[in-house]
Amino acid sequence: MNPDWVEKDFYKVLGLDKSASADEIKKTYRKLAKELHPDANPDNAKAEACFIKQKAAYDVLGSDAT
Repeated sequence: MNPDWVEKDFYKVLGLDKSASADEIKKTYRKLAKELHPDANPDNAKAEACFIKQKAAYDVLGSDAT
């Protein structure tokens, strides 16, 4: 297992409190994904990097949100 995954605060990556509900997680992720998606930000490496981090956070936290 990658140690970065164990130590990473995925709630913080999404800008959420640890008490966030599954619905809040989903809504926040969708909003951020829309803003940072590479298709919406062509040639913006910073936005793409943020999108990748937030997708990874949602992949972990969102498993309970679906």
